[in-house]
Amino acid sequence: MFAETELIRFMMTVIFAFLIGLEMKKYRLTYHTESIMVIGTARTYTFLGIIGYLFYSIDERALVYIAGFAGFTVLYALFYMQRLADKHYSILGYLVASLVYALGPLAIHFPFWMPALVFVIVIFILNSRSWINDVTETISGGELETLGKMVLLSAVILPLLPNEKVIPYLPLSPYKIWLAVVVISAISYGGYLAQRYFFPDKGLFLTGLIGGTYSSTATTVVLAKKTRNIEDHGLVTSSIIAATSMMYLRLIVVVAIFNFTLAESVALPLGGFAVITFVIAGFYYKNGSKEKSSVKTTDSNPLELGTAFIFAALFVFMIAVTQFVTRDYGASGLKLLSFVVGFTDIDPFILSLLTGKYSVASQEIYAAILIAAGSNNILKAFYALWFGGWKKSMSAFIWLNLLGVATIAVGFIHPPY
Repeated sequence: MFAETELIRFMMTVIFAFLIGLEMKKYRLTYHTESIMVIGTARTYTFLGIIGYLFYSIDERALVYIAGFAGFTVLYALFYMQRLADKHYSILGYLVASLVYALGPLAIHFPFWMPALVFVIVIFILNSRSWINDVTETISGGELETLGKMVLLSAVILPLLPNEKVIPYLPLSPYKIWLAVVVISAISYGGYLAQRYFFPDKGLFLTGLIGGTYSSTATTVVLAKKTRNIEDHGLVTSSIIAATSMMYLRLIVVVAIFNFTLAESVALPLGGFAVITFVIAGFYYKNGSKEKSSVKTTDSNPLELGTAFIFAALFVFMIAVTQFVTRDYGASGLKLLSFVVGFTDIDPFILSLLTGKYSVASQEIYAAILIAAGSNNILKAFYALWFGGWKKSMSAFIWLNLLGVATIAVGFIHPPY
């Protein structure tokens, strides 16, 4: 059994090294036909993988393996000096060859998926040169800086925050407060990246779908403004309703992240409303003009630190308000608060319901989530009417109001048991 496992590991190393060598040849012929940018052919990479496996196997201290890598590095340095004289500066060949040399130790010490994953990543990167160049040219330095700051706050600062309740009158620790901010920002950022980089030439309907994952309210405003410049407004109506359908799905995801038990309760009504809105949107889309013009839903990056801190402040404020209301006014007060909050940004309120500890039952939190979502639909209905005008936004206004009233009604009359 041991011999069979060793044979599999060795053959995996040889095959992966050979295939990477073939891919490097293809890469050279595709992008660098004017010069030889790598050392050797597929056979060279195959031998390099074999040598790495054998050198690592025959010496437990890996001294022979290290010496072999040092010798290879010296050879490449001599080659690279010549390439510099010809004004070719790429070290891609050395990097890929180093990974091939490391396939043996990876196959020996790690499960089979590790060298396989390295192989897949190498092949993907080599085949994605044009796409990677396009992305790096499109992404602005400011956004990369913002993303770096957010990674610092989430991966470095978050683990350092105390997980005990240190803020008076708040049922959450600083760690859980910032964790909620990171999670909701990550979900919003996913929609933002999709709308800006992966679908830059999207049509109106796709704008509604993607924008709904980021902010259905902001998307509704932008699409309603677009209605003024379009004679056939059926497609805009379908796009606005599609954004609301994504809001329902987004709420299910957010609830599931923080309270899976409650998510099982809200999944049926919210999922049902998502299906209904998809059907309505599909009807208007089918009868629309299929206009291909695209819109930009927002210029705001949801990972801007200022936005994150404002959200954190709103989150803490909603926790305090919700705790006060539930303590002094009970379930009826929470329902009224949910309806009022729906006319603002509901995310901080929803998170406060999911992460706080209040003197109300889970059925009341279920109702509050649906009521807030319903009143938010009513807000979007009036936004659509205000920015799009009665004549062109009448259908969206009526449907969003109906959806809002229906969602609120379900929250009132059908709590889970």
